Amino acid sequence: MKVSIVGGGGLVGSCAAFALQAGRIVREIALVDVNRDLCEGQALDLLHGSSLTADQKITANGTEAVIDSDVIVITAGSRRKPDESRLDLINRNVDLFRKILADIKSHGMKQDAIVFVVSNPVDVLTYLAVKELPLPSHQVIGLGTVLDTTRLRSMLALQLDVPPTQVQATILGEHGDSMVPIWSAAQIGGLPLDKFPGVNQSVISEVEKKTRGSGAEVIGKKGGAGFAVGVSIADVIHSIALDQRRIMPVSSLQNGAYGLRDVTVSVPTVMGRAGVLDRIEIDLWPKERMALQNSGNVVRNTIDKVVG
Repeated sequence: MKVSIVGGGGLVGSCAAFALQAGRIVREIALVDVNRDLCEGQALDLLHGSSLTADQKITANGTEAVIDSDVIVITAGSRRKPDESRLDLINRNVDLFRKILADIKSHGMKQDAIVFVVSNPVDVLTYLAVKELPLPSHQVIGLGTVLDTTRLRSMLALQLDVPPTQVQATILGEHGDSMVPIWSAAQIGGLPLDKFPGVNQSVISEVEKKTRGSGAEVIGKKGGAGFAVGVSIADVIHSIALDQRRIMPVSSLQNGAYGLRDVTVSVPTVMGRAGVLDRIEIDLWPKERMALQNSGNVVRNTIDKVVG
């Protein structure tokens, strides 16, 4: 499988490339960036470690790399400032994103290519990609709340002193301020969270607060997220490459799940080689369902203002 990363010279794109290299699953990684020197430097750095990782082809390219790519990841865009929401990025990023989409379309894509949007505000830009690219909607996804979900699991594991891989908890909705942690289905090692030793409402509230503020905290302390978003991107791509059909909270165009329609937000989504294969709808607490529908409305309102 060939993966092209548009914005591959930047922090997010290069961390995603390294995670894919370490994952040893995809066959080719093509970095694409307007800063050609930076792009070539990142590719060279990855290439230098290839004898210790995997037999992959790693290149620095122009956008023409998308022509034969199986997955096209778009990470390019302005970074969020510490004091602004992800949705505040919209006016700065929509014009740039439209230019990227036009550039991709000018070169053409494989009929079964998956376009994977990471640039923020990811839900709005994913909707834009669905509407402007000549691909079925199930082949266009956004990172959605995959990163928020792993942050929530990691923060909960830290708080309870349990292995992070034993934590099952999910965030749905917008990748932003209206995100919805689904505490009703959370588990530790297969055990219900609300019955796990040491768990109470104070702990849950503290973990949720830390998770909601963690993106801004990372931006404030190191300038932007890299490692966690990189492995999150790779996790989704590996599910596509191996046709694993795993359930992941990616952002995609909704057509009825949880009452959401014509909006791109995250719900439990089965991901495979063809992209979105199915969506899983489970019973939620009434307040969670209402919050998820509200989150969809928040994204839809922004889409109406800037995309139409």
